[in-house]
Order: sequence, then C-alpha cells, then structure tokens
Amino acid sequence: MADEAQNKADCERIFKRFDANGDGKISLAELGNALKELGSSSQDEVKRRMAEIDLDGDGFISLEELFDFQRANPDLMKIVVKKL
Repeated sequence: MADEAQNKADCERIFKRFDANGDGKISLAELGNALKELGSSSQDEVKRRMAEIDLDGDGFISLEELFDFQRANPDLMKIVVKKL
C-alpha cells in the first residue's frame, strides 16, 4: 500500500511538472516539451505517447489518465521519476 501511495505521489509530481500552464491537463505541446526534456524529441514518439495515454481522445492527458498509464507501465514511470 505504501508503494501505491508513493507511486501516486510521484505521478502527481510528474503531472504538475509537465502541466506547464497549470490548467490541470497536459497538452500535446506540453507532452512534447516533457519528452524532449527526458531525451526524446521525435514528433512521432510524442504523438504515439499522447495516443497511448490520452484514453478519452480529447487531446489532453488528465491526471487520472496518467495514473492509469503509470499502473500499466510502472517500470517506464520509474525511469521518468529517476530522470526528474
């Protein structure tokens, strides 16, 4: 249970860092900037990740969608946490 709380806290920290304008959602441009910061600058990768994480298809990543992605990809999210 403690791991789940830590994972959620890490996810919230990542979300706040990537949500550059603080509007409560991560846009394609914000995701692109975040991935570039993490070492990936391919526009195809940005679009692929957006499609993978944005489950409702509204063009934005919500905190809940990022939580879902984290639960499905815990090892990838651990790498992101280490880089930040």
